[in-house]
Amino acid sequence: MIYVSTEQLSMQLQQGLRNCYLLYGNDPLLLQESQDAIYHAAKHQGFNEYFSIILDSYTEWMNIFTLCQARNLFTCRQILLLIFPDSGLTALMSQQLIKLTVLLHPDILLLLRINKLTKIQQNSIWYKLLSKNAVFINCQTPDQTQLPHWVNNRIQNMKLDIDTTAIQLLCYCYEGNLFALSQILQKLSLLYPNKRLTLLHVKQIANDVARFTPYHWLDALLIGEKERTWHILQRLQQEEEHPVILLRVLQPNLLLLLTLKCNMEQIQLYSLFKQHKVWQNRRNIIMKALQRLSLFQIQQAIHLLAQIEIELKNNYCQSIWLRLETLSMLLCGIELPESLLNVY
Repeated sequence: MIYVSTEQLSMQLQQGLRNCYLLYGNDPLLLQESQDAIYHAAKHQGFNEYFSIILDSYTEWMNIFTLCQARNLFTCRQILLLIFPDSGLTALMSQQLIKLTVLLHPDILLLLRINKLTKIQQNSIWYKLLSKNAVFINCQTPDQTQLPHWVNNRIQNMKLDIDTTAIQLLCYCYEGNLFALSQILQKLSLLYPNKRLTLLHVKQIANDVARFTPYHWLDALLIGEKERTWHILQRLQQEEEHPVILLRVLQPNLLLLLTLKCNMEQIQLYSLFKQHKVWQNRRNIIMKALQRLSLFQIQQAIHLLAQIEIELKNNYCQSIWLRLETLSMLLCGIELPESLLNVY
């Protein structure tokens, strides 16, 4: 079992082709580039036929099994790509995958594409059987902290010379949108060949097309990153995200903060996290929010959220986004005038 990033994949392919590649993540650019790299390497090894199948309840598994069994002197080596459903595998699909592992041979190159690897999948029989000789490729979109590293690797491969401030602007404008980011880097290389690229060069052609989810907004709020919170909220509005989704994401987290804040002086925080089933990877963010926000601020935020929801149900209008901005300011630790709070 080998785990590689998309940047490490070409080096792994040079060391020899494996029988199975599992691509996990949902970034369109990383998935496409990874598949292209594998196809290119496989073609040099005589894999000239390609089959792509999206797994669902109507999948004809017997056709897949027949494909794997059709092995003779006149049969080409074949690449078989199976795309898992977003909802995950059903019990029947898992059973069929187990049968498939028995039929695999050196003339079949198996590619599996899955949105997310879960503990349940990693403990499944099909996963354990395939992982013995598989390469796992991380195709998840780099997060805010990983993106500068990804951009630096990209520009080095393209032999571009870009200022640090210019890279920061690229990360700001294209976070979550690697396809657009790769295009702008290509454009910069064509417009300014053999030239050191500065912030001014990037400003002239860059557009803010960053892509976020309500969960990015939630994390920025909990950490208290004011500028990032504003940016995410603005982009969500431009992308016409429905405000009710933001409220649904925020509400349980505010209620959790209230419960933890009220009990953390009597009960150890670690015990509270276990009691309320706070995942390990969420604890640091929740802890930062508890350290920043007072009980009064949390109560104010819950009150504002409830009022926004009432207004949203009774009369949806553009001012809902202004209310969300006010709520964001409060949770980022900005003191609001009483007159603004009384609007609610």
